[in-house]
Amino acid sequence: MRIISGKAKGTKLYTLEGTNTRPTLDRVKESIFNIMQGEIQDAKVLDLFSGCGAIGLEFLSRGAEKAVLCDKSKDAIEIIKKNVQKTHMEEQTQILNIDFEECLDKVRNQKFDIIYLDPPYATDYILKSIKKIIENEIITNESIIIIETDDEKRILEEIKNTEVQIVDKRKYGRATIIFLKLGIPRKG
Repeated sequence: MRIISGKAKGTKLYTLEGTNTRPTLDRVKESIFNIMQGEIQDAKVLDLFSGCGAIGLEFLSRGAEKAVLCDKSKDAIEIIKKNVQKTHMEEQTQILNIDFEECLDKVRNQKFDIIYLDPPYATDYILKSIKKIIENEIITNESIIIIETDDEKRILEEIKNTEVQIVDKRKYGRATIIFLKLGIPRKG
């Protein structure tokens, strides 16, 4: 696990031991950042289920202004802190060791350009997150929500009646990446 590009390019990151987290594969990360390349500069990013912090730190390395890295696991937070130090991005990060819903309440006075959602698979956390993101008004019409899932069909069904629209969708092996913006849901 490493930073792929930008000012911290090549920095090897610490990762969590065990199977509780699934770091995003480099080829998936590379693709996400190629798609997002024009949106990153000076962006405010929320990485809601951060794991080791790799996604948020990659955004910072590529020119994002600020990243909020949230994970409820104390072990994950320790790894995130080490990675933030190793990449020298302490000034640009806010690390929150709280549940995702609590985090979304805590940041309700902020606006994010990019929100990355990669919760534990087989949960309803994506739907809950999207509803709370909209309710707490932490995004604008220009903001992008990125979802990583291994159950595209279920997630698309869950979010179809929310106030978001799919702007792009890519599949990489088991993982599907879905890009959303605020919008009127299409019926049917």
